[in-house]
Amino acid sequence: MNELALALTGLRKHFDKPAVDDLDLSVRAGELYALLGPNGAGKTTTLRMVAGLQRPDAGGIRIFGVDAIADPIAAKRLVAWLPDEPLLYDKLSPLEYLEFVAGLWSVEPAVGEARATELLTVLGLWDQRSSRCETFSRGMKQKVALAGALIHEPQLLILDEPLTGLDAAASRLVKDLLAARVAAGATVILTTHILEVAERMATRIGIIRAGRLVAEGTLAELRIAGGRDGATLEDMFLELAR
Repeated sequence: MNELALALTGLRKHFDKPAVDDLDLSVRAGELYALLGPNGAGKTTTLRMVAGLQRPDAGGIRIFGVDAIADPIAAKRLVAWLPDEPLLYDKLSPLEYLEFVAGLWSVEPAVGEARATELLTVLGLWDQRSSRCETFSRGMKQKVALAGALIHEPQLLILDEPLTGLDAAASRLVKDLLAARVAAGATVILTTHILEVAERMATRIGIIRAGRLVAEGTLAELRIAGGRDGATLEDMFLELAR
């Protein structure tokens, strides 16, 4: 059995109503895990708690065995978080931004420079490496933010709607990059409303509704559990997420 990259036990978060309600969820190392659900299901709240941006009301979070609540700094060293809205310093160029982020993670300057060059080249941003991010489209900013999330080579990469605002060519670049990271041993958890992405890329899929996990498995396992041989993920999602 693969090592667990993430283990959530009895996770809870309450705002005006329960956002995450006694959630148990495990992600194995080396997986691309797609966390799906309708708007308001608790996906982003769950991922923000995993990333250490919100504290749960109850429950446990372990990241590669590290207790993320008792030792949040150690846990955060293993994780990168990419929200659905890219957060950049607009006055910096992509190279300056990646140099800054690499420094925050104590990446050696020469290593950080090499990684920045590789990431900007792969993401099609090398020609814009010295332009200010304030001049970029949303899709370009999303790619710079992804490069920033990858610069320290995190073991667990968490992405909330990473393809939002990207055109078809850019989406393909990002999907190929994520697949390559998983093939190299990284673990990726993502949310997406583009169900074809989850259907084609995910090792396993979890579907949550009202803060609870209602189905989980490979696409084949979900079909068997639902008695829907040959059904698309969209068919099963619409049924389970009602």
